[in-house]
Amino acid sequence: MKGITQFFSLGIVCVLVFLASSVSSTFAQVDVYDFETVEQEQRFRQLSNEFRCPMCQNANLSSSPGGVAADLRREIYRMIIEGQTDTQIEEFMLSRYGDFVLYRPRLTAQTLLLWFGPFLFLLAGAWIGWNVIRNSANKKPSTGQASGSGAVANSTHAVADVVISAEERNRLNRLLAENDLHTNANDNTGR
Repeated sequence: MKGITQFFSLGIVCVLVFLASSVSSTFAQVDVYDFETVEQEQRFRQLSNEFRCPMCQNANLSSSPGGVAADLRREIYRMIIEGQTDTQIEEFMLSRYGDFVLYRPRLTAQTLLLWFGPFLFLLAGAWIGWNVIRNSANKKPSTGQASGSGAVANSTHAVADVVISAEERNRLNRLLAENDLHTNANDNTGR
């Protein structure tokens, strides 16, 4: 019960850390820009959220505290004020930083594995799992005994399902009986 409580507590701590980091990244951008219209400000926020910081690699421009992200936010602001479209700004960023700068990369020949790789790995894992289960079901040992067979066992070793003839079984029983007589005789003599 103690292990479950510790696991539950660890889970709560992880969730709280995640939530705290999410909230702090929302307020990470300290740049203040004056826009002529609300639409320009919305475009700026949207574009800043769509582009990845080339220095941080795991944060968008809005939440990145890096100097490169600040420079790119200034560049986006300048381009919006100059009247450039979102497409022109995106082309500028792509020409300068490549597809890496996009959080949602375009579907191209170079990004096919990125888009469809997880599904391929999932299918490969399912196929491997199915084959393992199928093969293990085919290799299960039989629990029944064939006619004319017996389980041979003595006090120290067990032999699983050996098929022997009636003559061999009689000989084996005689040998085991003789062995038991010798063992009992040795035990009685004190050796």
